[in-house]
Amino acid sequence: MKKTILIITVLLLIVCGIGVYQVLANQNKEVINMNDKKVLVAYYSYSGNTEALAKQIQGMTNADLFEIVPKVPYSKDYNTVVAQAKDEKQKNFMPELISNGDVKEYDIIFVGTPVWWYTMASPVKTFLAKNEFAGKVIVPFCTHGGGGASMTYSDMQKLAPDAKVLQGFASYERTAKDSDVADWIKSLKL
Repeated sequence: MKKTILIITVLLLIVCGIGVYQVLANQNKEVINMNDKKVLVAYYSYSGNTEALAKQIQGMTNADLFEIVPKVPYSKDYNTVVAQAKDEKQKNFMPELISNGDVKEYDIIFVGTPVWWYTMASPVKTFLAKNEFAGKVIVPFCTHGGGGASMTYSDMQKLAPDAKVLQGFASYERTAKDSDVADWIKSLKL
């Protein structure tokens, strides 16, 4: 009898421990209600930093995820990409994408980019120019190597003049904490 009680007690402790673990594990995975809006997270990422932030946002908003991919990939050599990005900015070049995506069914579109030469990366310019954002809400976010967002958000507004562009979020490389991202999204009052 004592053995049975001991076994039941141990099993109850294990079950309770699993429950407590699941509660604690899910505390950092906050989901933010977008009031039944259809939400998309569209992003371009060269090094993976913007992709990591896009996935943080997607996980918190239950949004659909769309990766902006240029038809001709950028060089893996960082210095080559820096020179190419400068040239593309000077020429206002917009590279062809594998898919321009389709934002028609979405109410809120988070748009993510690395900051290249004080603005968004050229593939993001193409995405914004090739889609219709009238009546949509654009929520910009970016990753950078130390210069901040610079002109990124105002340049997004220029490419999507009929959209409402909200306050963006900027992260130095991959340093965005879940709590900071969640606080930013909540502050938008979407």
